[in-house]
Amino acid sequence: MSLDLLIPFLILIILVIYLIYTRSKFEKEILDSYEQKFEKWKKHNSNENRVEHKQLVGLVFKTGYKVDIELLDESVTKQLEKGKFSIKAK
Repeated sequence: MSLDLLIPFLILIILVIYLIYTRSKFEKEILDSYEQKFEKWKKHNSNENRVEHKQLVGLVFKTGYKVDIELLDESVTKQLEKGKFSIKAK
């Protein structure tokens, strides 16, 4: 009687071990492939080629005690509203 239950239990244990092994192997292969893709991306995506340049996007006028900013490019309005700018006095 104990042999009747032992055979399916052993088959189940072998199946579980096989599935764990194949999953770990699959995860390792996926991880290696993503690491290779990341290395290729780092090699091709270098920041040395990019040069930042200044661009005229607006004019600042002072009338009395009030400072007016006249924008030539509307794309910077969000940066001005958030306060993401620096002031340089010459």
